[in-house]
Amino acid sequence: MNTLISKLILLSIVGITFSCSSYKQNLMFKTPENFQSSEISPEAINAIKDYQIQKNDLLTIEVFSNNGERIIDPNPELTNTKIQTGERNKITYLVTANGNAKLPLINEVKLEGLTLRQAEVSVQTEYAKYFKDPYVVMHFANKRAVLLGATGGQIIPLDNQNMRLTEVLALGKGLDNNAQAQNICVLRNDDVYLIDLSTIEGYKEGDILIQPGDIIYVEPIRRPLTEAIRENGSIISIVVSLASLVVIILNVR
Repeated sequence: MNTLISKLILLSIVGITFSCSSYKQNLMFKTPENFQSSEISPEAINAIKDYQIQKNDLLTIEVFSNNGERIIDPNPELTNTKIQTGERNKITYLVTANGNAKLPLINEVKLEGLTLRQAEVSVQTEYAKYFKDPYVVMHFANKRAVLLGATGGQIIPLDNQNMRLTEVLALGKGLDNNAQAQNICVLRNDDVYLIDLSTIEGYKEGDILIQPGDIIYVEPIRRPLTEAIRENGSIISIVVSLASLVVIILNVR
């Protein structure tokens, strides 16, 4: 009987061991030993710049006449102006593969490679053929970054230009006790940045400007024993029950 109990205990240990060996299977973006992070240039931290419009961008565009008089009309009751910008349905326009966007009345306009301000001026020039002193307001509708890992899977809209890593993490509800602040990975095209936000120095060196399309992965803290017990709870329960049964039978004898 003692041999049987020993075998049951051994079986339980083996089960937990195999679980411990596989608990990292859901980790993403693993890097090999001695992996060299892409160098974080001063521009990535300090260079404030405007996004340039690219193919497949979605833009919202609003056009007003008389230099946008209706937007700031101090006496709308006198001019019968009823503008409700917040409630109005905004239509998005796609920048196609040729770098153009098809806009009402003026049709195809080349926008690729322009900043929002440059694009506003370009579109204003076209609408000036039809309206008096047109005023154009444009916004990006699909600039976003992907946040994965300990914070859960989230799509973070980059509503403001030049948003930093810490701002994106804050929008993702920050880092809880399950996150490794010293092991944050930012993937950008062919570059991989490994960032440590656990220290002030790491923050100064790693709080980079986030670009549209960036993938931010916060590695979770792993607890092998806890996870093994949770995943193998049913096996452990059966082993304990069998061991208890054997002990009872031995005591009865």
